[in-house]
Amino acid sequence: MAQIRHALNTTRADDFAAWYQDVISSAEMAEESGVRGCMVIRPWGYGIWERMQRLLDDRIKATGHSNAYFPIFIPLSNFEREAEHVEGFAKEMAVVTHHRLIAGKDGGLVPDPEAKLEEPLVVRPTSETIIGDAMARWVQSWRDLPLKLNQWANVVRWEMRTRMFLRTSEFLWQEGHTAHADEAEAKDHTLTMLEVYRAFADEDLALAVIPGEKPENERFPGAVETWSIEAMMQDGKALQAGTSHYLGTNFAEASGIKYQNKDGGESLCHTTSWGVSTRMVGGVIMTHGDDDGLRLPPKIAPQQVVILPMLRDKPDDEALIDYCEALRATLASQHVLGEPLRVLLDTRPGKAAAKRWDYVRKGAPIIIEVGGRDMENGVVSLLRRDRLWNEENGKPAFQTPTREIAGQTVPDILADMQSSLLTEAQERREANITRGVTDFAEVEKFFSAARYPGWVEVQWSKPTGAELEEVVERLKALKLTMRNVPIGAAPVDGECIFTGKPATERVLLAKAY
Repeated sequence: MAQIRHALNTTRADDFAAWYQDVISSAEMAEESGVRGCMVIRPWGYGIWERMQRLLDDRIKATGHSNAYFPIFIPLSNFEREAEHVEGFAKEMAVVTHHRLIAGKDGGLVPDPEAKLEEPLVVRPTSETIIGDAMARWVQSWRDLPLKLNQWANVVRWEMRTRMFLRTSEFLWQEGHTAHADEAEAKDHTLTMLEVYRAFADEDLALAVIPGEKPENERFPGAVETWSIEAMMQDGKALQAGTSHYLGTNFAEASGIKYQNKDGGESLCHTTSWGVSTRMVGGVIMTHGDDDGLRLPPKIAPQQVVILPMLRDKPDDEALIDYCEALRATLASQHVLGEPLRVLLDTRPGKAAAKRWDYVRKGAPIIIEVGGRDMENGVVSLLRRDRLWNEENGKPAFQTPTREIAGQTVPDILADMQSSLLTEAQERREANITRGVTDFAEVEKFFSAARYPGWVEVQWSKPTGAELEEVVERLKALKLTMRNVPIGAAPVDGECIFTGKPATERVLLAKAY
């Protein structure tokens, strides 16, 4: 096997955190903004988010939701209505207290003491309270239910330790909010949206997630139940990729979301909320990236095929561009994975090899180079990003189909790539979940023995109160958290590794982002 010279300076094995930052930088996805914890999302990175947004928005609307928009500023008093909610977000809130600046004594600008707001405004960390106010106005009768809303927005949570896409002070997301007539309908919708997220994560992003219920200590502040999809990154850590919450009547009571029922009486609505964010972009990087950069599932690639003519600033360049344009037109007229194929003919000045490596690092699924000799022979040089190298000679694994064959087979290659990336993620996940651990000493040994240990599934008795707090502290000492109780897990057949009592369910333990 020949030695391969990879496109990045850092490898996953040497320093996974540094590799992650290297991918973002070299793929031109995002950069620091000059404001602590905030990033500039560059066109390629934002193009990925736009693809994700488009695909998920279609799935959300298919379940009967309508998009709306609500203010970024929320009166502090809104949060104070729901004590558990405000406590959960208090440490992360950014607060506006003044509406004007004036010149200070040293010549700089300072808040005008005369412009202090009567009530502080919180910069949106989440919108349950402000949307609850709207729901209280819009729901009057049982005929108004269910009310299903979604918004695409930015939110601010003042994080202490930030990392691009994964944990930033400002990030982009969608947040859905619904009101229902009763508990059963609301709980059913909570799980419906969890399944929407699972399907989106697996079928579009190829993340191979595990859906399940969060333990009591991991619930969204104010929720009755929280469900999540958990993805395994290549370093064995877990990423909470999306959450869906059944809120009971807690927020309805705080906001006055009531309706006249069919009997003429008054009832509180049961509400839900659910959301995913740009941290899923980080999940895509850490699930699919390799030592040459990003690898994008074709469904979310801004450009699925990039054609690079090897231009030499000579008269025959025009004929070469025409040859490539014919291929571009053929591909663009086709559909793949349910949508028109996205193809870019890049005729910018510069060496084709340099541009090739730019697109390799960006994760473009298929890169096609065409030189003068290729044109003479009626062929193209095609490179699959997911199978980049010929390991025998250490060179890029180019295929050389005719232009006509390339035009016919590229859609099938893209579909195969989408499927292969999911299979790869599923196999990696299953190979790195350890089951059959029966006592806490084994957990301690497992997570201290390997650098990238993966996850452990254990049985537990679902303790609450002080008993649960003790479990959380024992895990915290190992930098572990309980991720979720997987839907469809095997029946319990033993004792809780924490309490020694008969187990009631299985839960996943992991280090997490």
